[in-house]
Amino acid sequence: MEWSDVRIFLAIARTGSLGAAARALNLSHPTVGRRLRALEHATGQTLFQRTADGFVPTEEGAAVITLAEQMEEGALAMERRLAGQEQKLQGSLRISSADWFGAYVLPPIIADYVDAYPLIDVEILTGTRLFSLAQREADIAFRIVPFDTPDIVQRRLVRLAYGAYVGVGSPEPAFGDGTGFRLITHDTSTGQFPDITWLEQSFPNARTVLRSNNRNVQGRMAHQGIGIAVLPQVVGDQLAGLRRLDLPEEPPGRDIWMGYHRDIRRLHRLRAFIDTVNRHIGKLQS
Repeated sequence: MEWSDVRIFLAIARTGSLGAAARALNLSHPTVGRRLRALEHATGQTLFQRTADGFVPTEEGAAVITLAEQMEEGALAMERRLAGQEQKLQGSLRISSADWFGAYVLPPIIADYVDAYPLIDVEILTGTRLFSLAQREADIAFRIVPFDTPDIVQRRLVRLAYGAYVGVGSPEPAFGDGTGFRLITHDTSTGQFPDITWLEQSFPNARTVLRSNNRNVQGRMAHQGIGIAVLPQVVGDQLAGLRRLDLPEEPPGRDIWMGYHRDIRRLHRLRAFIDTVNRHIGKLQS
């Protein structure tokens, strides 16, 4: 039994379709279907029931998912360990972060890094999804909350200051009131956002008119005069057309955490990137 076929089996079980599994594995749809049929033939078992809602594991398929995941963990551990022994300053480095961090914090860091190490290809993965360091979806990640998975080397990198912003032509709202003003807030279903709580409490008579999980979108909307937005200062201060409010109380800042899997802690291209990050940290301090 080949690991590549077991990998396809797991992808189908997780996504529920051949097409989605193919996209996840960067393979063609026919290849995924052919390898599944080969695996079922080799085992003599039907592993999935084809239904109108997609591929559902049969009793036989469900019974071996845990074993397949154990096989996956062994393969990934081997991959991480071998990657951790790679000492050449070439290859690829995958970085995961929030959209705004990738757009407003990482650019000068990446610019220095690629200038110093031109043989390294950098990939930046942004969004609300937390990419797995254990599964090598990313080599290093930056988050606003500590990592809660085992075997992750992590540290608090920096505390970023936040500010309240309006369009440059907008009037000054009354702190502690906000009557006649509107708020641009964040989708809080994905976690706690102390800055959004502060915004709503600081302008209790303002009305929330827009929510977005993208800080860049929030800033652009504030620029249009739609309302008051709270943004990391590294974002708001770089967006044209915004004015940071001079208030008696600033919104709470957020810690940025950096983490990577312990198996690749000696990877030279990772260490070189961390060194580059450290040289820039002083410029980010609140």
